[in-house]
Amino acid sequence: MSIPVELYSATEDHTVHFNQFQRGTSDRIRYKRVNERTGREVPYDKIVKGHEVDSGEYVVVEPEELDEIAPGRSRTLDIEAFVDIDEIDPVHFQKTYWLGPAKPEFSRPYLLLAQAMKKTNRAGIAMFVMRGKQYLTALTEDKGILAVHTLFFADEIRKPKDVLDVPPEGRAPGGKELDMAVSLVESMADDWRPKDYRDTYTERVHKLIKAKQKGRKVKVEDEPAEATGVVDLMEALQRSVEASKKKRKVS
Repeated sequence: MSIPVELYSATEDHTVHFNQFQRGTSDRIRYKRVNERTGREVPYDKIVKGHEVDSGEYVVVEPEELDEIAPGRSRTLDIEAFVDIDEIDPVHFQKTYWLGPAKPEFSRPYLLLAQAMKKTNRAGIAMFVMRGKQYLTALTEDKGILAVHTLFFADEIRKPKDVLDVPPEGRAPGGKELDMAVSLVESMADDWRPKDYRDTYTERVHKLIKAKQKGRKVKVEDEPAEATGVVDLMEALQRSVEASKKKRKVS
């Protein structure tokens, strides 16, 4: 079954972007594509990609050559298998796109696939190429709409033991400490409501820019809490549980 679809980004970036200036001036810092031998700027359409195969030796590849070897020429999502969604470790998820039928007449097979995936709680695993990179993807259903999630390949996932400078060691705590920790977690249990959370740091950046524009100062945030000492762990847990319960009563 082949269903023509269109791809749409499901997310947007709200990060505040800055230009660069030389300190003490209003002079912008700009980057140029410069030939390192001649020192002359090179137009974008004159630039090709080269991969180093030996010290100082490169193989040059044209953009159309990369397009020609792309599986399916980047135009199809070929589902290779359907897997249980719950079996996909969240660490694999990268970015999400919405899929919509390319034309109204393709809505029926589109909805049929969406409903079948919802009923079976399965994700379609597919591969495709976009912007010079091959992606592993998971196709899922979300309230009647198909979504495609780009996934990291297995060899792109770094193992904790390979990256943690200080891995957790020793015997896992138990007894009263564990009971208290469980009590803390339970006291803070709630339903997942994404709308309850917002990017407060970006909001503060906007406030900082507006304040500086008007010559005002912005309140400095408090320093983060100090690390909990091992000896004080039980006491700290007890305080956390009590504080959480009070917060619940107030809210």
